[in-house]
Amino acid sequence: MIEQYTITTTPKYNFPQPTIDTTLPQRFLEQSLHSLKQVQPPPFQLNQQFQQFHISEQHPSNLRLKRTPIALKPNHQETIIAAVDTSTIKIGETSTGIIIAIRGATTWKQNRNYRYTRLGPFIFHITEDNKNEVYNTLEKSYFTTLYSSNRHSTPPLMQMPTRLASLLERWLQTMLAKTVDNGLILFDGSLTSGTFDTPVQRMKDILSLARKNKNTVLAFSKMTSLRVNGYLITDQLPNHEPPYLLETTGVQFKPPTVVLGGVYVARLNKANYAFRLDIDREIPLQHRMTAVEKLLGNDLHHTHGYPETLRLSHILCTFTANEVLAIKHFITRKHGIQIINRPDMHKLLFGPFGKGEIHS
Repeated sequence: MIEQYTITTTPKYNFPQPTIDTTLPQRFLEQSLHSLKQVQPPPFQLNQQFQQFHISEQHPSNLRLKRTPIALKPNHQETIIAAVDTSTIKIGETSTGIIIAIRGATTWKQNRNYRYTRLGPFIFHITEDNKNEVYNTLEKSYFTTLYSSNRHSTPPLMQMPTRLASLLERWLQTMLAKTVDNGLILFDGSLTSGTFDTPVQRMKDILSLARKNKNTVLAFSKMTSLRVNGYLITDQLPNHEPPYLLETTGVQFKPPTVVLGGVYVARLNKANYAFRLDIDREIPLQHRMTAVEKLLGNDLHHTHGYPETLRLSHILCTFTANEVLAIKHFITRKHGIQIINRPDMHKLLFGPFGKGEIHS
């Protein structure tokens, strides 16, 4: 069960400071409505509703894990902590494309209260014909064309859900970097950039904005494929009383991929959970440790050793089965789209040995 906290929704687009540019979410809504009007029946419902899209992680050959833990002590100094996450789900298919939904959420803790802003769901019908217009319109509505003028600007159709969600996530991260002062900003994932959905300069700009307002960015990865001597870095925990960090060295990837943070293994309480933690590399070492200690003293979930603001952001943006049904009902009634079941050929052909369809 999800524990109950003092958590309050806020007025529309009300971040910790109210003055922000809402152009991008407005464009999301416009493109969502425009794309749905172009749907030609009949669409087909996917049997596997909840799909995750992952970008494979490279394996640096010189990676090392220091065995001496960096001991931490909770710092209970009042500190604003803000987190952001986004999610995407494929609702169904049409004869020409896919119907997807995207949602984002920010959560912050201030004066011992949790507050949140949730954007979406934004529902899109994405086709080969309109994907360029949708993606480029959204990117150029807020981010500079410098980042989009490369060969990766228009993703393949099946990567569109992840790339659109990433645009929304980068915008939310930028808004927190602009509006939070003297706080901690938590990202879901790593500070690896130079990937398809995270241009290096875009992430550098976000981190620079955060530092300008005296914030520290901490990025938590629930899973990682980084290994030392064949073992995951999060599995090589010393016999040491938590909370502590383990520092890594040699985290370098082939260009154009760049890691903009110092990479650590974080075990923050006695639960046997460890996470990859990236901390903005431009932050001095002592300030990095102070930031983690403030997180320990203000926002740590006592059961899992995971930041509560980040956990709530994930919960608030994730689509439930009931919400998926509601979205299908909405597009059926509002746009006249009849959704029918698409047969699972694996199960039809192979019976109990069919594993279901895998989309790549």
